[in-house]
Amino acid sequence: MTNPYDLIVVGSGFFGATVAERCARELKIRVLVVEQREHIGGNAWSYTDPDTDIEVHRYGSHLFHCTSADVWAYVNRFSGFSNYRHRVISRHQNSFYTLPMNLGTLSLLYNRFLSPDEARELIAQEAKAAGITHPTNFEEKAISLVGQRMYDALIRGYTQKQWQTDPRELPAEIISRLPVRYDFNDAYFTDRYQGLPLIGYGKLLESMLATPGIETRTHTDYFELQTTLPKGIPTIYTGPIDRYFSYRAGELTWRTLDFERELVDTRDFQGTSVVNYPDLDVNFTRIHEFRHLHPERDYASHRSVIFREYARFATRKDAPYYPIDTRTDKSTYQAYRALAAQEPYVLFGGRLGTYRYLDMHQAIGAALKLYDNTLAPHFTEGRPFKSNSLEATDP
Repeated sequence: MTNPYDLIVVGSGFFGATVAERCARELKIRVLVVEQREHIGGNAWSYTDPDTDIEVHRYGSHLFHCTSADVWAYVNRFSGFSNYRHRVISRHQNSFYTLPMNLGTLSLLYNRFLSPDEARELIAQEAKAAGITHPTNFEEKAISLVGQRMYDALIRGYTQKQWQTDPRELPAEIISRLPVRYDFNDAYFTDRYQGLPLIGYGKLLESMLATPGIETRTHTDYFELQTTLPKGIPTIYTGPIDRYFSYRAGELTWRTLDFERELVDTRDFQGTSVVNYPDLDVNFTRIHEFRHLHPERDYASHRSVIFREYARFATRKDAPYYPIDTRTDKSTYQAYRALAAQEPYVLFGGRLGTYRYLDMHQAIGAALKLYDNTLAPHFTEGRPFKSNSLEATDP
């Protein structure tokens, strides 16, 4: 059977879409993109709400930020970007605090104005009182960074709800994603490049996959389709790596999210795009109000759309969102890495394919690297398809 495609990309999130676009545009090869969901774009998909015309992020607010000029230039090929700067409010016991931690947050928690030196001393004292010298898990690392009081008020409950795991069982590096500041800067990100696509994520991703040479099939199960395709077509797989191998080394643990949509009869429900709810007596983790993601738009509707976000463990029937990455998971994933090294014609990439937490810019950066270092040399020079190297997709 003649191969109808030169490359198959499983998954149409930013990693898969970038690989497909680069290969089709630059190499002029035939690319088939297979997507299990009814839409492209993975968790970055956005659409226009039919009741309000507000752009909604189907899987929660997605904020684009990066330090890479190459990644920024790449996404700007498909859309201009706004100058949106993300800020998060945390509502604890009916009071509000700004995240990430800054002097304003700490001054409110301690009910007095704190200087940078005073704040550092308070946190050091609390870490010492907790007996933490060499943090080995999320809880210990968090207390060493933000102190016991802030951890108890704004971090512990939120983390427990978000990950459905005792914080003492989570790896320490997760909390390192949250900035800690000893000034009054409450901007969530400090990257040089930040913003949201002016045309929306949905249309941006559609533009990427509209590149001549790409065929996209949504609502398609790759494992069913695979039986109808010729053997030996180079494949980029961005789905869950444990699913690819039929869970033979065990199941990795994943977190998934559920969203409860509500159309509210007010123009402005909460005054900001995201409010966290860290208290355990509230069963959701945060509320998204999408109107605030694009203040430059003049939405005419006097109603607003909000999403309440709930986190839980993923089952095999769910779409996994984030790796939990416990000690057991690390061992299981190493077994899958060994299996992947023996898999011909297949490279694994993206958040699910490499069992790593990747932001959008990291997924794009990893895909560009894979294209430059592996895919382009393979298709232009005949170099071997490096199916034994998961590191080829490192961001």
